[in-house]
Amino acid sequence: MKLFRFGSPDHEHPGVVLPTGQHIDVTHFGEDYDESFFASNGPERLAHWLTAHAHTCPEVSSDERFGPCTKRPSKIVCIGLNYAKHAAETNAPVPAEPIVFFKSTTAFCGPNDNVVIPKRSEKTDWEVELAIIIGKKASYVELDDAMDYVAGYAVHNDYSERAWQLERGGQWVKGKSADTFAPLGPYLVTKDEVPEPNNLNLWLKINGEELQNSNTDDMIFNVPTLVSYLSQFMTLLPGDVISTGTPAGVGMGLKPQRFLKPGDVVELGIEGLGQQKQTAVAFT
Repeated sequence: MKLFRFGSPDHEHPGVVLPTGQHIDVTHFGEDYDESFFASNGPERLAHWLTAHAHTCPEVSSDERFGPCTKRPSKIVCIGLNYAKHAAETNAPVPAEPIVFFKSTTAFCGPNDNVVIPKRSEKTDWEVELAIIIGKKASYVELDDAMDYVAGYAVHNDYSERAWQLERGGQWVKGKSADTFAPLGPYLVTKDEVPEPNNLNLWLKINGEELQNSNTDDMIFNVPTLVSYLSQFMTLLPGDVISTGTPAGVGMGLKPQRFLKPGDVVELGIEGLGQQKQTAVAFT
């Protein structure tokens, strides 16, 4: 099943993509895609509800704005340097354990919203990433059980201000958390439709030029490893997002380096999960 949310910012409604490709409004199901929804086996309950009610649900116009595919989660946990070729392009050693950092949930936005280059930013960068959405409360999860805690997957662009991330001391979160730096979606694709999350093509273009083109099989730490590992240090709540790292081709790794400027168009996607498109605008 593919879930999406549509409407104006902070007033989105839940939607579902039918097998025919039709996008329908499921507001009358009575729940948004939030922690409570996932904690109570929401996707399965919604699928059952659709068997009786799909034909009565209004179609969503293609002109509607896509919001983030889940409601704002309790946390966005990100993994750094998780692709071998990305580590190489940044001259970083391959991590012995996952590099973990947080991204503020206020960075959350829709997949096609403008990306706002922050005030005084000179090094705003792009990162196409596979996002895992947690399906149930996870604490001290064994590796063999990790996939039981996954609800599904989505496209995430882990925007980064590199100077703030790497040149100003402290934690990476400073360079990761500006408003609009976490577009998620357009769809949450449930895990039953993504049998091989560790073998998905992903790509990103700037102004039509392809700069990232890889596969999640280049990840150093795969999906079940990350879910299990993180659960040893924190409780993952239903609806939480794990962003699994980016492949080679980020602006910081190019020679010469290249960063976003107003007017740049960023397009990205992951096999089976959909595509995003953002236009960079200056902070005003």
